[in-house]
Amino acid sequence: MNAPIGSNALDDGAQGVVGKPLDRVDGRQKVTGGARYAYEFEQGPTTAYGFVVEASIGKGRIKSIDTGPAERAPGVILVLTYRNAPEQGTGNHHVAHPVLTSPEVLYYGLPVAFVVAETFEQARAAAYLVRVTYDRAPGKFSLRSGLDQARVPHSHFRPPADSAVGDFAGVFAASPVQLDVTYTTPLQSQAMMEPHATLAVWEGDNLILHTSNQMLSQGREAVARTLQIPLENVRLICPFIGGGFGSKLWVNADAILAAIAARQLNRPVKTALTRQQIFHVTKHRSDTIQRIRLGTDRDGRILAIGHDVFSGNLWSEQTYEGAALQTRTLYAGDNRLTRHRLASLDIPVASSMRAPGEAVGLLALECAMDELAEKLEIDPIELRVRNEPTEDPEKHIPYSSRHLVPCLKEGARRFGWDRRNPKPGQSRDGRWLVGMGVAAATRDNPLQLSRANVRLGPDGFAVVRMAMTDIGTGTYTILTQIAAEMLGLPAERIRVELGDTNFPYASGSGGSFGAASSGSALFDACDKLRAKLARLADMEPDSARFGDGRIEAAGHSRPLIDLVIDADGEITPGATSTEFSQQSYGAHFAEVGVDIDTGEVRLRRMLGVFTAGRILNEKAARSQASGGMIFGVGAALEEAMILDPRFGCFVNHDLAEYHVPVHADVLNVDAIFLPELDAESNPLKSKGIGELGICGAGASIANAIYNACGVRVRDYPITLDKLISELPTQA
Repeated sequence: MNAPIGSNALDDGAQGVVGKPLDRVDGRQKVTGGARYAYEFEQGPTTAYGFVVEASIGKGRIKSIDTGPAERAPGVILVLTYRNAPEQGTGNHHVAHPVLTSPEVLYYGLPVAFVVAETFEQARAAAYLVRVTYDRAPGKFSLRSGLDQARVPHSHFRPPADSAVGDFAGVFAASPVQLDVTYTTPLQSQAMMEPHATLAVWEGDNLILHTSNQMLSQGREAVARTLQIPLENVRLICPFIGGGFGSKLWVNADAILAAIAARQLNRPVKTALTRQQIFHVTKHRSDTIQRIRLGTDRDGRILAIGHDVFSGNLWSEQTYEGAALQTRTLYAGDNRLTRHRLASLDIPVASSMRAPGEAVGLLALECAMDELAEKLEIDPIELRVRNEPTEDPEKHIPYSSRHLVPCLKEGARRFGWDRRNPKPGQSRDGRWLVGMGVAAATRDNPLQLSRANVRLGPDGFAVVRMAMTDIGTGTYTILTQIAAEMLGLPAERIRVELGDTNFPYASGSGGSFGAASSGSALFDACDKLRAKLARLADMEPDSARFGDGRIEAAGHSRPLIDLVIDADGEITPGATSTEFSQQSYGAHFAEVGVDIDTGEVRLRRMLGVFTAGRILNEKAARSQASGGMIFGVGAALEEAMILDPRFGCFVNHDLAEYHVPVHADVLNVDAIFLPELDAESNPLKSKGIGELGICGAGASIANAIYNACGVRVRDYPITLDKLISELPTQA
């Protein structure tokens, strides 16, 4: 039997479900083909298929568009352009996604036509028959080309762009030890497995979209605004997503184009973007230019810390890459300055990619800390420990929980940090120069509005419903565990239904808020259901306990199968979100080998040690953390979208040339979690995990490369061409 209603049943843990490495409850569906993704939904033989035609210039205006050859092609039933597309609502990419609204070309790859045919192959073939001529206009495509007119961004989805505490300039100038370095990170693509896809079906005035989208409730609002129809007339369905990493947070062109075409044709329309189209038609992470200034005393205690960031976006957007946000909280120092500037560019919209801000910000900050440690002749871990703050150094509020130093120390012990030679280039293994590196990890811990419904049925099953999504992170499983623990039922008698906006509003998956938000809403629903069940069973709610499918109090017991009832739950960000500084923390350790002749880098082993509140599923948590670390390997060594500055297009727009880590790149990666409960975070006492693993991971590799060969590369990714000319000559 678990805890009485008045206490936290998860703390009691009588069922022994939450936290355990339960296998994915949806695993069998996925490996047997039972899990259906957006493009796999069928709507019968009347379904038509659409294919996007992209603009082939970076900026300008359509001079003429000849759709005749395409319209006469076999199977073609509609060609949409700005001339026959309906009027649509407008707004930034968070709230609307209008398509085909004018002859203006804002960026390379902007959809200029949508060809619909009886088969996908017919639509694709006809798309190449659409003849478009353009009046080209000069554009600003590269980040550096827009620096002279960079602006202060004002985004509702990011904190204020600038922060200042004390007298940074004066104290930095007077600091006994100074470091002033600039790092750059490249354009990046989310490169998820499943492409963006949608099946649009109209039933009278009601629209049903089977679409791959991470945040369905917000997506529903954007679709309604874009198509200018009532919100209650829109339903989004997405029970499974094959990865998103931020690319599917917001509604994309596939959903709106399919919806418009389906309405005009009065028949279902299905579309999927090709891998090549995804790079231009959807979102990406901006490149950054980051200047970091650190001023310390002779003992390495930070007196002044400054972080300036330039990123780029389409001129109509306010979203910036918040690469200096973690610098506001990570280390102590009385004099501080962080600034973000946004260059207005004529390239596709930049938006969120896994751990927006921290993922690339820590690539710079944590390498700068290592450079400072070398300058001071202090161990990199010791430097971080000396600058551990006792409160948030900018907001001057307490941390909800913070165990960065234990992560650093436990990681050092496990990794064998004491065997590291602090002098670069001193460790050899045959032709390989071997080095170790460390970096801190931190990620914001947000909470979003979410609701849930849980119903106990006459069959003895508890059914959980919410418009939450599972992007492969294990949401179905952790929600099953929470409900089983709260209601005293075996996991096999919990059925979780997600991915439908007919269910209660949910945060969706992204930003490390998914599990905490949806799980807390479910916690609240289960807590209310427990109270209802107790009253229905004529028991005192404060003394009722649940276990083995029964409710028990004062020596009386009843099976839950006799009690049919449901309850709704909700979580909203509370006062603790402003009264406490909330982050997850960790430490990365990497060992690399650098080939003395070629500069080739090989990751030999990697360890991440993290604290993230209550761990809801041990196996899923380790999977998320190690996956994030592998993401960091890509950021450090491989990933970069190459922009052609003449035309504003991404040259390497497929997975053959946009390189991501493969199995051969990742031989020995491990992640562990130290015990922690954060009572101020949410009712689950958990923290976000999905993005923590990437934060700082790449920096630990960069620092290991420097320790191995003595070459400091400040322009990511660290490819062999940037190392080879600086490698030490062989004796």
